[in-house]
Amino acid sequence: MISQLEKEVTLRYLNTRKKDGFLNIISIFSFIGISLGVAVLIIVMSVMNGFRTELIEKIIGFNPHVVIKPYEKSINENLFNNKDLNILSNTFVYSNSGEGVLINKSYTKGILLRGYLTDDFKKLSIVKSDKFNGNKKIIPKFISIGKELSFNYNIKIGDKILIMSPAGVQTIVGNLPRQETYIVDSIFDSEISNFDQNVAFINLTDLESLFDLKTTKRNLEVYLKNPKNIETAKKKLEKIFENYYVYTWSDLNKSLFSALKVERNVMFIILSLIIIVAAFNIISGLTILVKNKTREIAILKSIGVQNKSIAKIFFMVGFLIGTLATLSGIILGILFSYYIENIREFLSNTFNISLFPEEIYFLSNLPSEINFNSILIIAISSILVTTIVSIYPAVKASKMNTVKALKYE
Repeated sequence: MISQLEKEVTLRYLNTRKKDGFLNIISIFSFIGISLGVAVLIIVMSVMNGFRTELIEKIIGFNPHVVIKPYEKSINENLFNNKDLNILSNTFVYSNSGEGVLINKSYTKGILLRGYLTDDFKKLSIVKSDKFNGNKKIIPKFISIGKELSFNYNIKIGDKILIMSPAGVQTIVGNLPRQETYIVDSIFDSEISNFDQNVAFINLTDLESLFDLKTTKRNLEVYLKNPKNIETAKKKLEKIFENYYVYTWSDLNKSLFSALKVERNVMFIILSLIIIVAAFNIISGLTILVKNKTREIAILKSIGVQNKSIAKIFFMVGFLIGTLATLSGIILGILFSYYIENIREFLSNTFNISLFPEEIYFLSNLPSEINFNSILIIAISSILVTTIVSIYPAVKASKMNTVKALKYE
């Protein structure tokens, strides 16, 4: 318990006087340093969480959530009636893919072709998007290309392009690569440049003919009701399709998300150092406070105030500075994270600079996702650091020799 005397002395020491000007400056800098450290940490974590979420949304909006690939035999359609499978998903489509070369006028380009049946193509999220332009059915001899590919090579809807396959055709002059001409029927926009430049869709029967693939080798794409909970879903699907190879959107982008995770952890450690450095100012401030209050400490001891009460007083001074600074930083960090896009727009318009170029990040606005679990961890860490650094000066004050203190005063 904290006595009334301890409360009053603590509040008095927090309210420094004019003669304690240097001490007041140290306290202010400690408060500001911890507040800014906590705020910056929350803002950076929120932006990185938002960026990761936006990236996941775009990846799962373009790629299949799970792909079931046959080894020898074709996929057993009786498994589609599995109860656990229907809980996870209600959308299954057949597909296959192959790498070819796009030839148009004076240029060539490597391209990944993904094939779907006519009715299955319109089930894809990318096709349902408002940014999809053209026919939503992929019929034979027609092709759907990305916005970036269309822009970079000046290909429009209705143009013809030639696709060359590595699969050979036997002719009188020997084995030649197979070639087919396709008419551009639609243009999609995934908002990720790498996809838009390097992927195109054609009819599945056309793809099998172009790459000489068997119908028994068709993949099954599974679109989950909750694609973000991918690891749990993968384990269940591996049990259902135990005789097939199962991989997910997470497996295809593992290196990217591992890099983001490492970057996030490193940023957390680096920015936490700001809080630690600011917290160590509390040691300086409290040590000077103990020195300045030598006479008062001696008087308190002489009237019977116990050592543990002296320690408690100085500990509470450091603890309150750290706690109030942490709370202030949390409020500042949350407000900044919530209005970060408005702040970006204001700074961009005021100083005529581009703080978050869309052509580089492929996001129309600055993403931010406030995670209250992260804020709780940051708050606990900050208060814990300030609590630890407040112990030494408090103990030092409690062990002060009363007789020597009064003698030298």
